[in-house]
Amino acid sequence: MSVQFPFSAIVGQDEMKLAILIAAVDPSVGGVLVFGDRGTGKSTAVRALAAMLPKMRAVIGCRYHCDPEASGSACEDCKALKLAGTAVKSHLIPVPVVDLPLGATEDRVVGALDLERALSQGVKAYEPGLLARANRGFLYIDEVNLLEDHLVDLLIDVAASGENVVEREGLSVRHPARFVLVGSGNPEEGELRPQLLDRFGLSVEVKTPTDLPSRIEVVRRRDQFERDPAGFTEKWKKEDERVRRSIVKGKSHISEVAVPDAALERAAQLCMALGTDGLRGELTLIRAARALAALQGAAAVTDEHLKRVAPPALRHRLRRNPLDDAGSTVRVDRAVAELFGA
Repeated sequence: MSVQFPFSAIVGQDEMKLAILIAAVDPSVGGVLVFGDRGTGKSTAVRALAAMLPKMRAVIGCRYHCDPEASGSACEDCKALKLAGTAVKSHLIPVPVVDLPLGATEDRVVGALDLERALSQGVKAYEPGLLARANRGFLYIDEVNLLEDHLVDLLIDVAASGENVVEREGLSVRHPARFVLVGSGNPEEGELRPQLLDRFGLSVEVKTPTDLPSRIEVVRRRDQFERDPAGFTEKWKKEDERVRRSIVKGKSHISEVAVPDAALERAAQLCMALGTDGLRGELTLIRAARALAALQGAAAVTDEHLKRVAPPALRHRLRRNPLDDAGSTVRVDRAVAELFGA
């Protein structure tokens, strides 16, 4: 198993790291889209977080690693075991992080007929795909803006329903497919379809560091890691462990975080000022602010939490304004300053 670059050792890119941590604490935020220059640590951050996450409990032998405590989102096999009163055995497994390559076929993504069993045993059996493997984990798509349209449509459906439905070759299979969708890409290579863009809860912009000390530190740390991966990882182990504890505490604390009416009013006012379509902006803003509060151990969502998560939660939900040539981030910052004060 390859050693991953430590999450805590990534220089700068604070908004990207925070967005990924928020999605880890509360997957209902809706995933993270990371757009920016090549070589800015986008894929490194996702894989580093996955390697650091605490293990999750799953049913032994389940192809979708169902949660033994959750019956509503379990697969048909796990539901049948519980209905029969059979004791369900479980074990701890790493949180899955599944790469969806651009050239993947639809069969590989959703699953298909197990040809080996069909030919050798004459049995119509389902061979799970990438969506099954990603259940309860992360589905990572690099260069998401180059993804084929039919796969985009498929992901939109699954992301909305939380389950994958396969009807082909005499098969009829339905299984849970709840995952945190993480996409990265370079905006110079094409825009993302609006339907998929709207499915991402948070959108983050990353840029190449422009100050000399940061650039030097990035190169220094990467060089140290490549020369001695084990030693470098050990050096950052304590800091990664601190982040891991904050995620665990955040997940257990989030249900206790209060969202005052004043915070709801602020979120609605901000979205109205920006003219965002629908109510997904407010919902994501509140969920992200609550997850941030849980990460920090706060008892309630405050203006500071809302201000911190407003840009990633709203910048990709703005309509183009022909009378305002300012970028979406500038427009969000301006609205935040007007509503909350400088």
